[in-house]
Amino acid sequence: MTDPADLRRRLAAAVHADDPAWRTALETVPRELFLGNDLFQYDGRQWTPVHRDLTDPEEWLKLVYQDTTWVTQVDGITAAEATGPITGRPTSSSTLPSLIVRTLDVAGISEGHSVLEIGTGTGYSTAILCSRLCDNDVYSIEYDPGLAAAAADHIHAAGHHPTLITGDGLAGYQDGAEYDHIVATCAVRHIPAAWLWHVRAGGTITTTISGWMLASGLVRLTVQDDGTATGRFRPDQIGYMLARPHERPPRPTFRPRPGLTRATRVDPALLEDWTGQFLAQLAAPSAERMTTGTGVILVDVATGSQAWTEPAGDGWSVHQHGPLRLWDQVEDALIVWQDAGSPPHSDLGLTVDPDGAQRVWLGTPDGPSWNLPV
Repeated sequence: MTDPADLRRRLAAAVHADDPAWRTALETVPRELFLGNDLFQYDGRQWTPVHRDLTDPEEWLKLVYQDTTWVTQVDGITAAEATGPITGRPTSSSTLPSLIVRTLDVAGISEGHSVLEIGTGTGYSTAILCSRLCDNDVYSIEYDPGLAAAAADHIHAAGHHPTLITGDGLAGYQDGAEYDHIVATCAVRHIPAAWLWHVRAGGTITTTISGWMLASGLVRLTVQDDGTATGRFRPDQIGYMLARPHERPPRPTFRPRPGLTRATRVDPALLEDWTGQFLAQLAAPSAERMTTGTGVILVDVATGSQAWTEPAGDGWSVHQHGPLRLWDQVEDALIVWQDAGSPPHSDLGLTVDPDGAQRVWLGTPDGPSWNLPV
């Protein structure tokens, strides 16, 4: 019979960690407690529930200890509730262990620090924090009441008793403030003001900035005495689910409409680059991106504006319709990036001012910048 402790040791040995204490935490926390008895597997089209009682025990443990994100809820339906394959967006998961470790590494958490975790989820990452810190120094908040209750059971079964809150993580948690660190296991479109208020001067906020094109960047901000927070993005190509209040609205149906047509100044393939797509999202923050067999489609949720590209001779043409010239906005940002040498994410930074303005900058804080939607 496979020994779960041996699987934990193998998992920890395979995960990179700048701080080896996080690998020790992986060896300590039994992930099988946090997945419960049901999870979803995705085949590229639909989510199929997998149930522990219908799976060979050894095969189940091998699934549990893969360095994989296992989705446990899709559009509010848990794998236990699903009677068959379903389609939709993941709304909760047990994040892959290496991503949890990377996020905690970036945050710079050490013994004696107090941490507010945004997004308890299954409770696995919360238990990893508890295994490193005192339970009294760990606070975790979950938006979904059902998930919060299940996570509490999992965390308590693992022998930990941190402060667990059911509520809106974007509002923070005043009762435990001021924290040394806030760490989000969900992505946001902008930094909530409450997070700045709840972190001490010199403390940090580690989160993923994402948006409706699903591009993302991991950033660690340090809060200054005057309330400003600033920091650089990391080079990692990672992503978390958007916080529910920041989620995309239902995707609009695309029907090409007459508009202005011109030659593009950049190749639409730049949007396939991790940083190129992120900059496109910054430039057109209320637009969604789709692809065709030959080009790119942008549809703005707020105004209905459209842009779509197609091959034209040796280059590309773009068609634009509506009050916003979406491709113009995206193209301008991509040209600025190209002129700077097409640097990676780590050349981008984020500054949040005390008045609420939030801008992503290129190179230095006084370089080219794009405002986050707030």
